[in-house]
Parts: sequence; C-alpha cells; structure tokens
Amino acid sequence: MRPVMRVAVTGATGHVGSNLVRALIERGDQVRVLVRRPEDSLVGLELERVPGDLGDVGALRRAFAGTEVVYHLAAKISISGDPQGQVRATNVDGVRRVAEAALAAGVRRMVHCSSVHAFDLYVSDRDGQRVDESWPRVPDAAPHFAYDRSKAAGERALREVMALGLEAVIVHPSGVIGPHDPGPSRMGRVFLGLYHRSLPSLVDGAFDFVDVRDVIGGMLAAADRGQPGANYILTGHDLRVAALARLAQQVTGVRSPRINAPIRALRLGVPVVEAIGRLLGKEPLYTRESLAVLETGKRFSFARAQRDLGYAPRPTLDTVRDIYGWFEQAGMLKRRR
Repeated sequence: MRPVMRVAVTGATGHVGSNLVRALIERGDQVRVLVRRPEDSLVGLELERVPGDLGDVGALRRAFAGTEVVYHLAAKISISGDPQGQVRATNVDGVRRVAEAALAAGVRRMVHCSSVHAFDLYVSDRDGQRVDESWPRVPDAAPHFAYDRSKAAGERALREVMALGLEAVIVHPSGVIGPHDPGPSRMGRVFLGLYHRSLPSLVDGAFDFVDVRDVIGGMLAAADRGQPGANYILTGHDLRVAALARLAQQVTGVRSPRINAPIRALRLGVPVVEAIGRLLGKEPLYTRESLAVLETGKRFSFARAQRDLGYAPRPTLDTVRDIYGWFEQAGMLKRRR
C-alpha cells in the first residue's frame, strides 16, 4: 500500500489546481492549500486551508511546514501584457518566494508548473524539429511578450534556489482543457461560446491542447519519479481551432461558426477589440499575443515525459466529451430550444 503523504498546493482554486487537489485527496494524501479567499472552488473537500498569497512569506512557510511535496501552480496568465506588473510579480517573484519557503521547510521535492510559453516559440523551426526540453528559453527582454518572459524568468529564479539545495522538477503544459472547470477558464469559455453560439467566428490558427487530467497525471508522476532538476513537456495534440470546434459540434450537435477568419485580417482589428475590452472592463476576445500564439505552428515532443513518467495523453474527442458532460452537470449549459 502506498504511504500517505503530506503535500501543499498553491494555485489550488484554478482549473489545473482544483483537479490536482481532487486527485491528491482521492489517492489518500493529506492536502494543505494556500488560498486568498475562504470562498473557493474547493468547498466540501477534506483539506487544510492556509490564508495568504505569494507575497506573504509567513503564510508560505506555514503552508509548507511539515510537508513532503510542494506543488506550485499559482500563476498570472495574460494575453494583454503586464500593465500593472502582476504578471512578473506572480510568475517570477512569486516563484522565487515559493522556492525559498520550500527550501526552508525542508520539503523532499517541489513540482513547479510552468508552461510551454517558457520556450521561445518564435525562433526558427530548426529544420522542423519539435520543441523539446532543450529548446531555447524566452529571453527576458522586449519585444517578447510579458507572459512568455515571465515564465522563462520564473524558471531561472527557481534554478537559483535549486542551486542552494532545493530539489525540484519543472513541468510545461500547453493549452489546458478538460472537465471540472469552475472558473471557467479561458478555453472553457470558448467551449461554452461554441455551445451557446455566441462566438462570431473561429480563428484560422492552431495550437497544442492537453487534457487537464493528463497534466495532473504527469505532475503526480514527476513528484514520485521525475529526475531531479528535470523539465518535462506535458502536451497533448496539435489541432487547428476549426478542428477543435468540429469535435465540439460532434459532441453537442451545435453547429460551429461558419466563418474561419484569417489571423492577418483579425490582427487589423486588434486595436478596436482591445479598446472595447478596456471600456467594458472585460478580457478582449483576442489580442496581438493570443493571435501570435495561434500562428507559431510549433509542435511539441513529450518523449522525455513518456520515457520517465509513463506519460500518454488521451484522445481530444474524449476530453471534449467530458468537458460538456461536466458543464451539463454544473448547470452551465442552457437548454436549447
């Protein structure tokens, strides 16, 4: 029988975090989470809550005291730069503070959830090579996007603490999709938009999409048997946005938008869309950054994770089917007439 472990999780109320916490509890671990608000998506679960955030060193130390593994998932995702500095404060300074607190607590291992955006996806294709863990990281300078710079800089900050004795493993998911998405996440809103036919058009681009449960499985395996100091790419399947929409249509029977707008045309409308978003106080439908991501055409290799962790992503159709199944259970799908 597997021994019970005491673990700590940051970012536990997000899409990936809430799925991770449930997986940890299901396998019998004792879970402690760092939360900013008492009301969260983890209501009803048997776990210990420590109030605080990544800027509270005392809270971090209380959260990690007596634990064996720290899973660091808290991050600030942005497709609109870093106008208030929160992206860098969270994804770089926050990572450093978490790592320092984990080292001080004497944890056995820290698992840091980074992103494929830490890799420079805008360099040449290197003869068509898939992006692997040896791929160049994003330099910490303009004109690279703020979020991408922060994820690469966060890894560098972590490695500085690792040089002092912290044992850590770093995982890099791609575009995460999947069930139990209480937010819902950005991609969750896309799937709801497809169902409710509120999206005016699709985008003629592509990216890699991975099931949140596969990411969780990779993280758990990284904590148990990942190589110390190693990076692991946890990706799924490269799909065009139109192909993803067709899978949604196959599951729901709701016809996807007929318009598949080219990125070049959408880019002309970015200033207007961003201005409307600022005026309404809402995230823009698309930005220069999100369009650039869909235009890179990069493919990823999860060969190292497959070899070391037994990683194997499931078919995307299964993921999409479960997304809508969960949305239906959660009452997020309005009845269609």
